[in-house]
Amino acid sequence: MLHPRVLALLIPAAALFAQNRTLEVRTPAGVLRGALSDDGKLRAFKGIPFAAPPVGPLRWQRPQPVTPWTGARDATAFGAHCVQARIFDDIVFRDSGASEDCLYLNVWTPAESASARLPVMVWIYGGGFAAGAASEARQDGANLAHHGVVVVSMNYRLGIFGFFSHAGLAGENHQHASGNYGLMDQAAAIRWVHDNIALFGGDPGNVTIFGESAGSFSVSALMASPLSKGLIHRAIGESGGYFGETLALHTLAETEKDDMEFARKSLGTDSLEALRAKSADEILKAVSQGPPVRFVPNIDGYVLPESVEAIFAAGQQAHVPLLAGWNADEQDYRGILGRDPLTPENFASHVRTLYGAHADEILKLYAGPDAVALRRAAGDLASDRFIAFGTWNWIENHLQTGRSPVYRYHFEQNLPLAANAPADAHPAAPHASEIEFVFQMLSARNLPWRPEDQKVSDMMAAYWSNFAKNSDPNGGGLTKWPAYPGNEYQVMHIAADPHAAPDAQRARYLALKGIRADTSPLMNADKRR
Repeated sequence: MLHPRVLALLIPAAALFAQNRTLEVRTPAGVLRGALSDDGKLRAFKGIPFAAPPVGPLRWQRPQPVTPWTGARDATAFGAHCVQARIFDDIVFRDSGASEDCLYLNVWTPAESASARLPVMVWIYGGGFAAGAASEARQDGANLAHHGVVVVSMNYRLGIFGFFSHAGLAGENHQHASGNYGLMDQAAAIRWVHDNIALFGGDPGNVTIFGESAGSFSVSALMASPLSKGLIHRAIGESGGYFGETLALHTLAETEKDDMEFARKSLGTDSLEALRAKSADEILKAVSQGPPVRFVPNIDGYVLPESVEAIFAAGQQAHVPLLAGWNADEQDYRGILGRDPLTPENFASHVRTLYGAHADEILKLYAGPDAVALRRAAGDLASDRFIAFGTWNWIENHLQTGRSPVYRYHFEQNLPLAANAPADAHPAAPHASEIEFVFQMLSARNLPWRPEDQKVSDMMAAYWSNFAKNSDPNGGGLTKWPAYPGNEYQVMHIAADPHAAPDAQRARYLALKGIRADTSPLMNADKRR
């Protein structure tokens, strides 16, 4: 008979892990059976229902409690993604398909026991509130969870299914609100985390919410919403916040008027009973063929009692540490010039159309004395109008009233050019390109990745997980990231050669803030994600 120590050496590491950590977790709704990661260091639980299927009479209702189940529920595959049109080529799913029955979340945990009390990171995907899902490969939580955090991602309703407002819907609830069902889904998932994550070794008293683009807008909204009060302890925003004109919030009265008119014209009725009787495909087809109505969050008096900006200005947001920033090339010069050639004359002409009496000030701040500088200046203005200014304004507002540490970054790691890239392609760090870096999922995109890309990815995952653990991204030999504003509004420049430096563009954003207060001209032509 073999000695026990010899026998232990012969047992694969994953088998030893499985002996010590159960793949079954008993939640109040029932038992979940997850799966072990290939390296034996994580457990993954996918497709966990956090609310009842929002179908039939529950379409356009706040998320309802899950019906308990008997036996062990398989939790090894992603739940269906929420019904949506095909909008963005870079959103690729790994689930069974689209369905209105889509309110599922996923948990990746390195915890050795339920008593581990590890920090929790809850991810909210982007997609303009019209697309996206938690099954996307580039936001798989396994690699990030290896940094000693429990990672959670959730689906939430999108487009007309998540943000349709109607006077009849407001009459169905005591809050007299309608339209923010997607945000309610997010809040319900965070409530689920608070109530259940300790069973997976997570700490419900240490929850960081983080998201990109519409997910980042959502983070700012959840910081302002009474629904998540006391449930979040840190926040990370990647490119986006409700402090500019992109995805601008409108009042419930405005969205009810527009949405009911859309229903009458495109679906032939504004009767809730008739609308709920229509198939998801019929509704989605009407949205794609009808007038350009954008179904996004509104100021409903319940999820958002006021605008996010007003709530922050009053200091009524969650007073939690914030880490936020944006990418170097959120948009290129076409966001200003459209199809017109990039020339100094065309740039000046478009700026004068957009800014009128303020055009000279803008042209001075976004100067382009040669072709290279002009491309950069026009791209910077397009990026600022699209999403950078709103994110900067969020940071500044929280700095003034949030009574918590703030850290700001600028992501500058240009993606490697694909082999089939056009001859005139320029290296860039475009919108959403940081996602696979944060999750250490470069493999999710077929690009000729370089060693420096992997270095940046490892660094970002460490910064983000450090922040979730300690409210501070620093530690583990990383380049020092000063708090903002600190000395001269320090910004962390994230690239292969990371460094912190005083904000060189502050005058630009202060000018945009002043112009916005004067005329609110920051109307954005491209409001993707």
